[in-house]
Amino acid sequence: MTTMPVSCRNTVMVRVGFDAIVCGCSSNGGFDQFSVKGSSNRVRRRFLGGHGGRKLGSLLRGVGRCRVFSTKTPEILLNGSPSPVLEVLREKSSPISLTNVCEVVADDLLTLNKNLQNIVGAENPVLMSAAEQIFGAGGKRMRPALVFLVSRATAELVGLKELTAKHRRLAEIIEMIHTASLIHDDVLDESDMRRGKETVHQLYGTRVAVLAGDFMFAQSSWYLANLENLEVIKLISQVIKDFASGEIKQASSLFDCDVELDDYLVKSYYKTASLIAASTKGAAIFSNVDSSISTQMFEYGKNLGLSFQIVDDIMDFTQSAEQLGKPAGADLAKGNLTAPVIYALEKAPKLREIIESEFSETDSLDEAVELVKACGGIDRARSLAKEKAYNALTNLKCLPQSKYKTELERMVLFNLERIE
Repeated sequence: MTTMPVSCRNTVMVRVGFDAIVCGCSSNGGFDQFSVKGSSNRVRRRFLGGHGGRKLGSLLRGVGRCRVFSTKTPEILLNGSPSPVLEVLREKSSPISLTNVCEVVADDLLTLNKNLQNIVGAENPVLMSAAEQIFGAGGKRMRPALVFLVSRATAELVGLKELTAKHRRLAEIIEMIHTASLIHDDVLDESDMRRGKETVHQLYGTRVAVLAGDFMFAQSSWYLANLENLEVIKLISQVIKDFASGEIKQASSLFDCDVELDDYLVKSYYKTASLIAASTKGAAIFSNVDSSISTQMFEYGKNLGLSFQIVDDIMDFTQSAEQLGKPAGADLAKGNLTAPVIYALEKAPKLREIIESEFSETDSLDEAVELVKACGGIDRARSLAKEKAYNALTNLKCLPQSKYKTELERMVLFNLERIE
């Protein structure tokens, strides 16, 4: 076996342990969500001994319930070349837009859009204006689109010809939870703009914004309970808890240059991937497929969600302020250290000095952004995003070929194209 440097072995160990933590099965319900750092030796013994040497080809075979994927970066990704799976799909595809990916479920999304404003406004006329602002702000509806795509892809496995009312209600619940989290995020971040429009708290004040977010969390919980499926109720309830855990974890590590990649991945799971994973698994559950399939759909959503977050964090350094709708390096300026920064810190002592000073010197933020780029932070984060994308594609191998599966694959590629 090839000997790796200590730092490389630690990174692999951390990622294998992370994937075990969030495998999505019920067996990890009692896991202490903040115990990652203190368990390195235990994780190394448990996971590296059994799975660290698994060949890449085994990732392409079907996986039963609760089996853990090693997230060890395939060598073909580390050396800068795309994986064979990604390359084959890319050759078949012209540039991808989210609109094109969602075209096969366009009618489902149209129905969803008609229902969303009614859900908020019908019982609370005071919030109607806020609801129009929230749901009329040009949202991508990516998460409900994933619910519909997975619902239809898995329905074909069991001969289900049409989506059930529970599939459709799940999509609405997911979008309400996502939107509520954005409203609260904008309040916490004091953001004035969202998707090119003024935020709810900017227009109506913090009080209305907080109440609107709270109401949508509450309303989504009510609809969730009425689905009368305990497994899905537990799954989605955990997401709401994860949101809060993610915000606490982020707030407690601002400007902390000792933050590790595993901390970043756990936080990213809480804040982004948890909801996507719950969306895709919940859709499969309502199709009544085998639990091994629903577990793979959870893994797909988790890996896709992590890849999306990593790409978003890369774009914070690579796109202009006009493209981002906020200044470049805005997360770094607030002390939120993401994958590109964590990687760059390994090679740039000067970057640590600048961050720990909280950018007290003139132009120090611009200098920090340039250091992140010069020290390979962007390239290594890009490889990490590709790794998670590759894992997401392997999770789809359990599905029969269909136009819905194809669009689930193209969703993965759409994300990667944002940083090419």
